Amino acid sequence: MAFRDFQRPGRSAVFASSAICATSHPLASYTALDLLSRGGNAVDAAIAAALMLGLCEPQMTGLGGDMFALVQPGPDAPMLGINASGRAPAAFDPAILRAEGHRTMPRRSAHAVTVPGAVDGFCRLLDDHGRIGRDAVFAPAIRLAQEGVPVAPRVAFDWARSADTLSGPGRQYFLLDGRAPTAGALFRAPGQAEVLRRIVHEGRSGFYEGAVAADMVAGLRAAGGCHTEADFAAQTSLYVEPVSAAYRDRRLIELPPNGQGATALLMARMLDRFDLAGCDPMGADRAHLEAEVAKCAYDARDRVVGDPQTTPRLERMLSDDMAEALVALIDTQRAGPIPPEGAEALHRETICLSVIDRDRMAVSLIYSVFDSFGSGLASPQFGINFHNRGAGFSLAPGHPNEARAGRRPLHTIIPAMVTKDGALEMAYGVMGGQYQPTGHLRVLSNLLDYGMDLQQAVDAPRSFAHAEGLQMERGYAATVREALAMRGHRVTTPESPLGGAQAVQIDLERGVLIGASDPRKDGCALGI
Repeated sequence: MAFRDFQRPGRSAVFASSAICATSHPLASYTALDLLSRGGNAVDAAIAAALMLGLCEPQMTGLGGDMFALVQPGPDAPMLGINASGRAPAAFDPAILRAEGHRTMPRRSAHAVTVPGAVDGFCRLLDDHGRIGRDAVFAPAIRLAQEGVPVAPRVAFDWARSADTLSGPGRQYFLLDGRAPTAGALFRAPGQAEVLRRIVHEGRSGFYEGAVAADMVAGLRAAGGCHTEADFAAQTSLYVEPVSAAYRDRRLIELPPNGQGATALLMARMLDRFDLAGCDPMGADRAHLEAEVAKCAYDARDRVVGDPQTTPRLERMLSDDMAEALVALIDTQRAGPIPPEGAEALHRETICLSVIDRDRMAVSLIYSVFDSFGSGLASPQFGINFHNRGAGFSLAPGHPNEARAGRRPLHTIIPAMVTKDGALEMAYGVMGGQYQPTGHLRVLSNLLDYGMDLQQAVDAPRSFAHAEGLQMERGYAATVREALAMRGHRVTTPESPLGGAQAVQIDLERGVLIGASDPRKDGCALGI
C-alpha cells in the first residue's frame, strides 16, 4: 500500500485497537465513542449517534424517518438485518391520486408520508441487543436538542438549498427568523427533546401512542393525509435475513427488499465479470463500465423491487443467469440509453454510520427522511419532521411497487457489510439516494481492484449515470470527460457531491480496526 501525498490536502485513515466508529458529524462520532468507552456496545453506540444526527443534520434524517441496519452480534454469531420502514396508512387509496391526475406520488405532501419506522426499530434493537439501556443511549441527544447544536458547514449548505421546501409547522421548527441557519448558528429542538424523554420512559409507546402520536396524526390530517392513530400504533419493524453476492474473493452483504440492496448485489455480479483492475481507476473505461452496469441493474430494480410481499422475482434478479444476460447487453465502447426513472427520483438526504466494538459486534445503520426535510411537513406540537418515503411508490396499477394501503415502498437506503472467508471484514454505507448501490461497488472496487486504503477508497472521485446524464465529480480530468462524451455519454457535473461514505474495517491478519469518513460531509472516524 502506497502512502498518500502528505503535501496535498487529504486525511489519513483512522487506526484503533479496541473500538471504532465513522459518522457524518463529529458530535455523533464523539457520542458513539463515548458510549463505547463507558461500556456500551455497537448497537448502543450506533443508535446514540443516529439520534444525534437527527439534530446535527435535520435535513437528512430525524424521528419522522425510517431506518435499516445490519448487525453482526459477534464473530461467531449469524448476521441479522432489521427493516424499520413504515407502511402506507390503512385508508390510503391510490385511485384517488390517479383520479386527480397524478402519474407519480406527490413528493411534498402528506400522501407521501408512510408511518415513520425508525423509532420502533431503535427500540427493538436496544431491547434485543443493547447493553446499557435507553436512558444512557438517548441522553446525549436529549441534551443536544434542549441546549442546541452549532450548524456545520455542509449542513448549512444543504439547509439553504432546501429551506423553501418547508411548509406550515416545518417552517416554524426548522427555520430561524424565516431563513435557513448559517454555519455556526445554534439549532434547538426542545419539542424533540420531550419526545425523546417519553420514548426513554415508555419505549416505543411513547412515540406511537398517546400525545406524540396524536400530534403527528393531527399534523398529517391537517395537511390532507388519511393517517390515524391506529396506523401508528400498528407500526412494527421486522428482522430479515440478509442477502449476499460474491465480488472477487469477498462477499457483499445487503438487506432484501423493500430496500434496493438487491441492486448492489446485481451490480456486484455484473462487475465481477469485468477486469476492472486492468482499467485506470480514474479513467474513462472504468467509469463507462460502471455506468452501463448501473443502467441495467437500476432498470431491473424498477421492474422488480417493492414491498417484501410483492417482490416475487427477487431470486431471478440475484441469479448468475440474470447477470450474464445483462452483461451481454453492454457495449464496452458506446453508451446505452438511460432507462426512464420512475417515482424514485434522485435525492441525497440520508445519514449512514458504522461501528465496531471491543467484542467485534458491528453495526451498519442508515436512517433517512428521503428528500431534504422529507415532505417539508412537521407535527404542530413537537416539531417532528415527516419523511416522504412514500414518494418511492409507483402509481402504476399492478406494479410490484404500487402504492397501496399497508404496503412499504421501495427504499433507496441500504446498509452493507463485507466478509472474507466467512469472517466480517467491513461495515459501511454510502448515502446518496439512487447512488447508493453504485457507491457500494465503487468503494469496494477501490479497495479490491485498485489496492486503495479505506480512506483513499472513500475519498476518490465518483461518477453516476442516471436521468440527468453521466454525473462526474470535479476530481475527474477533462480528458476523461471528453473521452466519455465521445462514447455517447451526456457528461455533467453534479451540483453537490455524490453521496457520503462512512466505513469501518477489521484487519483480519492483525486484528487492528480501521475507519474512514467521507470528506464530502462534516464528519470523522474515531477510535480507541
